[in-house]
Amino acid sequence: MINEKPVPASRAGRLMHMGRLAGGLAGGMLGAGMRQVATGKLPTMGDMLMTPANATRLANRLSEMRGAAMKVGQLLSMESNDLLPRQLTEILARLRQEAHAMPLGQVDAVLTQSWGESWQDRFSRFVFTPLAAASIGQVHEAMTVDGHHLAIKIQYPGIRQSIDSDVDNVAGLLSLFNMVPGETLKPLLQEAKLQLHAEADYLAEGQHLEAFAEHLAGDEDFVVPRVYAELTTRDVLTMEFTTGEPIENSVEQSQQQRDHLATRLLGLSLRELFSWGQVQTDPNYANFLYQQGQDRIVLLDFGATRYYAQQRRDALGRLMLAGMHDDMQMLQQAAVEVGYLGDSDTPAYVNAILQLLRMATEPVRVSGSFDFTANDLAERISQLLYTLRVESRVWRMPAPEILFLHRKLGGMYMLCSKLQARVDVGKLVEQYVQA
Repeated sequence: MINEKPVPASRAGRLMHMGRLAGGLAGGMLGAGMRQVATGKLPTMGDMLMTPANATRLANRLSEMRGAAMKVGQLLSMESNDLLPRQLTEILARLRQEAHAMPLGQVDAVLTQSWGESWQDRFSRFVFTPLAAASIGQVHEAMTVDGHHLAIKIQYPGIRQSIDSDVDNVAGLLSLFNMVPGETLKPLLQEAKLQLHAEADYLAEGQHLEAFAEHLAGDEDFVVPRVYAELTTRDVLTMEFTTGEPIENSVEQSQQQRDHLATRLLGLSLRELFSWGQVQTDPNYANFLYQQGQDRIVLLDFGATRYYAQQRRDALGRLMLAGMHDDMQMLQQAAVEVGYLGDSDTPAYVNAILQLLRMATEPVRVSGSFDFTANDLAERISQLLYTLRVESRVWRMPAPEILFLHRKLGGMYMLCSKLQARVDVGKLVEQYVQA
């Protein structure tokens, strides 16, 4: 069930929410400290701050605010689980599945501004209870008077105008309470701004969606909903209503079906990057549905689409081929071209990055099918990243567009693991990556 909460639309209103959150966290810290002192314990700052009540308070307030405030929580839970306190990471992870919906009055206000006072005359049915609610908008089902079945994504009011201030305010709050390790997360916070500005333009998302539909025209493996341009604005994206089961439910299918499903998903990811240079970088499971009867995958939500220049794609292709052939000299050269390494890097740092890249490309070196469940690759990569980021403190974040790819490929890896799939990754790479 999706709970309704009005979206604070003005900057003043959103800042007030942040102030209430800061006050609540401080009060929670004081109470936790007093309780621990009463039992004879000397509490640390971390013990007082990261109580279950405070972590829940943080997640709930960000969920109510939505927009950039919620997106920061999502990004931190996905990108920084080696750096943040475990309790905070677990609570923030809820933000990837949860959001409050805006009430009917705000829905009507957004649609009136976009379509005019008599917008309801266009529809024989409009369902005000949303199908889904996320960080910057929610989706409603509707039927036009001439029989078109629609899915309508409506942006929360004030989101686009509050992106930069929201991110800065959340960053300041986390820094004030020492929830994040200082300068390390600055690139992620800047990425949050870039991603939200892109996702908040529904006209641009409609264009991305139409481009994917053109790329996949005639491909019977995938379904891309049609865009209704006449009902689409910067704040409202109107699409053909499509049905399907959540992609993760396909774990109940046979091994052969799961392998075929995962192979198509990974192949699509490689095509996006190396064939089209247009990548949908949001790995959320909710962005994929499966139509079992037609054996087709429905693709949803193209707000986080990015375009990659040919030079960058060629360098990434060389990096992947170097990993496939276990050519360390070629791998180092490609790592420099992509931006993982620079001229001033120490030999120790170079060796550590090459070790990480060699580990990350392990699936393409496996002869035959790579079993996404019968290995500890994700854990080994996580441990090596932890060593680089926390213990050695020499890790630097790659360019934002590479971070987007990390999220995409990492999400695909997790989805294939969820499906318990086995895929000949090397064969796919040979098909889509040119030497």
